[in-house]
Amino acid sequence: MALRHNVLLFLCILNPYATALYKQWIPDTNFENATNWDKGSVPCRNDQVVFQAQRKVSVYVETSHTLTGMSLPVDGQLILASGSGFSVRDGGDPGCGSGVTAQFKDPESLKWFDPSLWLAATSIDDLHRGTYQFSVHEESVPCQFDDVVFREATSFRVDVSSDHEVPVKSVSVLGKKFTSSSEFSQYLSSDFGQLQFHGSSHVSVGGSSCADITGCICDNSKNRDKICTNVKCGPLECKKPLHPVGHCCDVCGAVVDVRFSSNFNFESYRNRLLHLFLSQHKYETVKMAVSKVSKEQRLLALIPLGSTQEIQVLLLDRETGQGAGNLAESLAREIVKDVHDHGSNIGITSADFQASSGASSGEIAGNSAGVVTGAVLGSLIGLGLLAGVILLYRRGFLTMPKMPSIPSFSKWRNNGDVGELGGPLDQGFENPMFDKPTMMPEVPGLYGTEMTNSVTLTKSGVHFNNPVYDETDFNA
Repeated sequence: MALRHNVLLFLCILNPYATALYKQWIPDTNFENATNWDKGSVPCRNDQVVFQAQRKVSVYVETSHTLTGMSLPVDGQLILASGSGFSVRDGGDPGCGSGVTAQFKDPESLKWFDPSLWLAATSIDDLHRGTYQFSVHEESVPCQFDDVVFREATSFRVDVSSDHEVPVKSVSVLGKKFTSSSEFSQYLSSDFGQLQFHGSSHVSVGGSSCADITGCICDNSKNRDKICTNVKCGPLECKKPLHPVGHCCDVCGAVVDVRFSSNFNFESYRNRLLHLFLSQHKYETVKMAVSKVSKEQRLLALIPLGSTQEIQVLLLDRETGQGAGNLAESLAREIVKDVHDHGSNIGITSADFQASSGASSGEIAGNSAGVVTGAVLGSLIGLGLLAGVILLYRRGFLTMPKMPSIPSFSKWRNNGDVGELGGPLDQGFENPMFDKPTMMPEVPGLYGTEMTNSVTLTKSGVHFNNPVYDETDFNA
């Protein structure tokens, strides 16, 4: 284990900012490449060779060839290596068959933004050894920090049509490396450059290297539509296919999201994953793509809160059917456990994973979060409905029902048995002079007609007529 950590440390010291890759163009237009001929084989002595007259093409020739004839295009070129050339003779080679007319295939359909036409490696030596890196589709195409390589002894033709300029760090063509924008622009305007690069846009070189130790974002998202147009996605059988950032297709596998601090080292962590996990025999068939990506953050999965940068680890295995992604999920669990045990030592704050089986590292937390989220959403919906009812009422679309009438307090006060505070009314003491007529004794003359006419009973009390202040006296 100590030796393994020493190897990782050594790799980190050698190239601490090696987040950029070398991207090598796969197709060529070489004469000796059998796939460039419609018959599937290189023309021999008894064959006639035809290049389409109206097609532009640049063809690299490595050796000498004898043919029965050759038709050349109007606008094209043959790049002859040392000792190569052509001669024309009439048949006579029994090993070549009866002779055919071989036509060179049209290279116009080969596009810069086709992910399947590029190979990626961390160094030129890895390109030569065939040690390639797996990437998501957007990063399979050259990014702004990458070095683009067209193999030395090859010719090519590539369509660079785009709505944007195509920036890269450098471009190597026929063994010459261009790092200056002005120098490469001059090459593109030459006859060689026009036959090799065509389309509505152009490649610009001279970009800087990635200077962020935590990694750099590829930034090919602006050309995502062009990239994904060239990708064919196959059928999937997993339970819950995943959609990684930067990938054109849903996948069966696992995705680990890593959150990091300022002392995180992208290249060191990628090497850690390669040597600590993918070097194990059980994971040798798993493909891993490590990317720095920008992810949009949302509150309750609804309200956008901006974006944050994370490290995305995409894991795919070769399993098919119902077992697709199981091995990748197993590796994802080990990576998350490694972060839990050693994350603080390598600049990682947290990590979680999601698998196409439906499993995730946040299953338990997700259930609790789901309850909280449901309660909050319920409250928000209730508030929204209340606000809607109030708005409709103010605009006259709704009327409030009439409330039942509440008895007046005056009725309670007029009740002879109830006081103002709800208790029994204090009746005071009885006075025979102001008692009710019904309660007085029937004494003749005491309460005769004259007396009764001078007393008035009202709801407010008992009133007497005083002859001194009678209205008739004032009228006298």
